[in-house]
Amino acid sequence: MAVFLVQHGKSLPKDIDPDQGLSKEGISEVERIANVAKDYSIHISQINHSVKTRARQTAEIFASALKPSGGIHERSGLKPLDDVTAIADTINSKDNIMIVGHLPFMERLTAYLITGSIEKAVFKFQNGGIVCLDKDPDTLSWIIKWTLMPNIG
Repeated sequence: MAVFLVQHGKSLPKDIDPDQGLSKEGISEVERIANVAKDYSIHISQINHSVKTRARQTAEIFASALKPSGGIHERSGLKPLDDVTAIADTINSKDNIMIVGHLPFMERLTAYLITGSIEKAVFKFQNGGIVCLDKDPDTLSWIIKWTLMPNIG
């Protein structure tokens, strides 16, 4: 099974929306990626998201398309500068979970799971994109299985 890591969709500037909810472009891009994931029959058991509005809204869009059996849940420890090891230690590769958060957290979590270090970047996230990690059955190491991003290039 896999873990699906998502950086929230593009958000409004703080001077327009103090909570920095998703912009129209952000909503559109997340809806597009969520529907592509649905068309590929991606199955997830639950979605965890940070306490921030833009992450919750992104999680709700993905939940609407993917219909996780375990629903969506706000989870502490997913803010931009939180310690990734606390979350990494709770990830069970037997569950298909999606985690919606922020940079630099998502890139550091990916690096930590793959290399054991938050300092060795292994992937550049895009707002609203999905990075699918899975455990290699032979080595039991995390690997990037596939990605789905709003923009190529």
